[in-house]
Amino acid sequence: MKILAISGSLRSKSHNTALLQTAMRVAPVDITIEVYTDLGHLPLINPDLETILPPIVAILRSKLMESDAVLIATPEYAHGITGSLKNLLDWMVSCEAFVNKPVGLFNTSPRAVHAQASLREVISVMSALIVTEASVTLPILGSKLNEKEMIYDPTITTMLIKALSALQLFTIQQNLEIKI
Repeated sequence: MKILAISGSLRSKSHNTALLQTAMRVAPVDITIEVYTDLGHLPLINPDLETILPPIVAILRSKLMESDAVLIATPEYAHGITGSLKNLLDWMVSCEAFVNKPVGLFNTSPRAVHAQASLREVISVMSALIVTEASVTLPILGSKLNEKEMIYDPTITTMLIKALSALQLFTIQQNLEIKI
């Protein structure tokens, strides 16, 4: 199973990015996770460019279309998702990259409820399938854990493995339903 993981943060020491990288490292052997790293390089959305996409946008669309599922982790800014993540999602509105795509939402702060609600709304409108069992809030904000320490935290790794397994199971079931 291939998962594309997207962090809504551009910070070099982002808890959200570190969490996705930790998920990549603790994922079961039959799950491959790629953490998307070009968020800060995407041009601002411009519908006039839809006919001839900037190469970086075309590559992102291709990665999303080829993935079996998506993970998204984002910080909250002004009660919403980050502008950079919204920009990425806006580039995907006119294609089918998120249509019926299973999505897990990771949250590193129990206080970031507005961003999670906003993210749910945006990707639901894009026809993504939010997998509740794969959408978790992990106790990271204020923990001062870095990526290396997250790997050794049994609470975090257990929650990540359970969420990834739930996303995998949902995706398999979804694919079986489509074939029937």
